[in-house]
Amino acid sequence: MYSKTVNPIMRSAAWRISLWATVAFACGTMLVFAGLHRFVASDIQRRSDAWLSGEVEVLGDVAERTPKDTLYDRVVGEVAELAGREVPNRDASVSSANNSVFFLQTGVDGSLKLWVGAGNGQPDLKAIQAARIVPDHPSDLWVSGFGTPFRVASTRIDDGTHIYLGLSERDELRVLQKLRLRFFLLWLLLVLLGFGIVFYTTWRMLSRIREITEAASRIGHSDLTARVPTTRQSDEVGHLAFTLNRMLDRIENSIHQLHTITDSLAHDLRSPLTAIRGKLEMSLSAATEGDQVEPIVSAIEELDRLTDFLNKSLDVAEAKADALRLTRSEVDLNELFNIMIDLYEPSMVDKGLRIGLQCSAHVKVDADAALLHRMTANLFDNELKHLPPQCTVTILLRREGDSAILICQDDGPGFSSEVIPHLFERRIKGRDSNGHGLGLSFIDAVARAHGGTVTASNRETGGAQITVTLPCSTRDRMRSGAAMTQGVN
Repeated sequence: MYSKTVNPIMRSAAWRISLWATVAFACGTMLVFAGLHRFVASDIQRRSDAWLSGEVEVLGDVAERTPKDTLYDRVVGEVAELAGREVPNRDASVSSANNSVFFLQTGVDGSLKLWVGAGNGQPDLKAIQAARIVPDHPSDLWVSGFGTPFRVASTRIDDGTHIYLGLSERDELRVLQKLRLRFFLLWLLLVLLGFGIVFYTTWRMLSRIREITEAASRIGHSDLTARVPTTRQSDEVGHLAFTLNRMLDRIENSIHQLHTITDSLAHDLRSPLTAIRGKLEMSLSAATEGDQVEPIVSAIEELDRLTDFLNKSLDVAEAKADALRLTRSEVDLNELFNIMIDLYEPSMVDKGLRIGLQCSAHVKVDADAALLHRMTANLFDNELKHLPPQCTVTILLRREGDSAILICQDDGPGFSSEVIPHLFERRIKGRDSNGHGLGLSFIDAVARAHGGTVTASNRETGGAQITVTLPCSTRDRMRSGAAMTQGVN
């Protein structure tokens, strides 16, 4: 059930267009965000560095001006704590800033002289000594025991000591994380919304093209007067429908002219042929001597062959132009071949041929019954003309999916090698053939007119094989589908 409902959508052009458009939009917006994220991150860091540089200068000035007495540590420490309360991007839910800001002053020998912050300052001192921080250039510092780095600025005062002010990048990273989360949610919403809009508009547009395609596929197989649907919108699809309808008008006129020409030609040729045949039959009935009868009978047979050649030539010409006129009805192929075998079996027995029908189930097609009769007659006529005595003709009839498969095979000499590549071309026949070379061409024309195919080849075990494939009737496909559904349920 899933494959029937989902896969056709995923295989449609609307799905592919929407998918690629969405991928392009998603990549574009992701690049925009990457640039925006980099800009925001650099701006936050620039503000933090400006704050650090300004505060470390203030603290350095305070430390330099404060007398080096017992109150020095207290004064400088309180100033450092006040500076820590002015941390940029600070989370308001955090009451103390000691865990995000530290103040450290080293002596001339590099030992810890003054510390304001969380812990005892020894890990921070070790990290500073390992990093070799340059004054007036804030840099990142990883301190043992902290999951986020510190941004540290330093300055040197006149007594040879150094002051370091560190600001944890935790709040900066928290702001960037919130920005990424919010952008991702917004990006996901925009991508899904964009995909839905593109898919809907593309599906709507392609559905009109699909309607035009379906209507155009029906035209020519059933009714040349039908036209593709048009709309009032003057867009590319509307122009396509208008152009196709104009082309169909020209095709209909051409087919009408072709029918007029073939009908006139058939009438102009059949009328004198019929008249000549009638006169010959009258002469035959009046003839009494044997030497007069044989030429008349031969002339009548030649006229019959000429009439058959004329009919087949016109039908093949119309079929090659997709202009063969069909009167469709549901035809039971099993019944048709049983009738045709009963009709041809006496002639085949007289020639020493055997014929049999093998079928697994009743197969029905929507076709012109008269043309199928003539197609079957051509198959059997070919076997009668070209097979030597003591050969067997086997008709296999089965159904494969939504197609009816008809196989006519024999155990005779098969097709000659020089005609195999041109079997379905008009006026192509073997060296020993006395026909017109239209039999297989007519079979191919009838199959093509019904939306089917024909193949012919020599069998590996010897003999020829002709395979005709025709679409099953609509009601037969519906009955088969209903039976399969009931079987699954």
